[in-house]
Amino acid sequence: MNKKVLLGMSGGVDSSVSAILLKEQGYDVIGTTLELFAGSSCCNINTYIDAKNVCNTISIPHFTYNYKNEFKKYVIDDFINCYNNCKTPNPCIECNKYMKFGIMWEKAKELDCNYIATGHYAKTEYNNEYGRWVLKKSNNEKKDQSYVLWNIPKNLIEHVLFPLANYNDKEEIREIARKNNLKTANKPDSEDICFVPDGNYKKFLENNSNIKPKEGNIVNSKGKVLGRHSGLYNYTIGQRKGLGISNAVPLFVLGFDSTKNEVIVGEEKELYKKEIIVSDINLLLVDNINDWLEVTVKTRYSSKVAKAKIKEENNNIKVIFDEPQRAITPGQSAVFYINDILLGGGKITNIL
Repeated sequence: MNKKVLLGMSGGVDSSVSAILLKEQGYDVIGTTLELFAGSSCCNINTYIDAKNVCNTISIPHFTYNYKNEFKKYVIDDFINCYNNCKTPNPCIECNKYMKFGIMWEKAKELDCNYIATGHYAKTEYNNEYGRWVLKKSNNEKKDQSYVLWNIPKNLIEHVLFPLANYNDKEEIREIARKNNLKTANKPDSEDICFVPDGNYKKFLENNSNIKPKEGNIVNSKGKVLGRHSGLYNYTIGQRKGLGISNAVPLFVLGFDSTKNEVIVGEEKELYKKEIIVSDINLLLVDNINDWLEVTVKTRYSSKVAKAKIKEENNNIKVIFDEPQRAITPGQSAVFYINDILLGGGKITNIL
């Protein structure tokens, strides 16, 4: 049996410990770091050095590959395009689809690897009930990253390893790193978008695209002008602070009218919606959903799952929640679960 695995290494403690665990499990491990964006939090000289030092410490090979052009095409251009169209993107999902579980898998096959691995907190296993390999939530509910993995190819699941799947506590991971004398043991987690390490995505957009400040009106849902905005990309659905509006009750961003260059605001109760349309579907657990199916749904990485029913309609999926959900945002992903198994997901396109 081919137990050769290509492990994506970011220079952080999670992927470092993943290398140790895979080696202990008898895999023939090759570490790789993808060069994606110069100066990003996961693609800089320190990243490469840290990853290579880990590989040297545990005696496995390490290679770096330059995929900056591909990253720009599939991730950064999509990020910019979303903001150009008043959508809020999640670039990690595009990166997983095209880079980590796309291009990296192609590189793995070139290297005669039967598996790829990452430090994500998620699980893969064969499920007898569904007669296929499935992707599941990790044991660590707070760290679970299955939400950003819905867009990977279903036929790849049996070739993906997540060594951290059964760990409940990040301190356990760090302790393994310390015991193995890894310099990454106490390295802090990266929380920001990797190519916007200072967290200022507005400056990134202005410096890397044709998106520039363009003032317009802030209006309520009836069209009454309440103030002025500094550019649609500076606002997100659910935002309350920074609107510069005085009102008897708090107002929140409800949405946008790009044709009129308007930000639409309203009271918090107007943020709650029960029905959405999801496009760009990727189903991992079943091949289609012809009848209404009861599931749980996450509409943001940080949100809790909510009960809903879903059904395919005209190559999209209609979602009807049991209870109205707050601040659903076009461009974000709706991810569907049956218990702890990832059913699939798609991009939120319309809010009904």
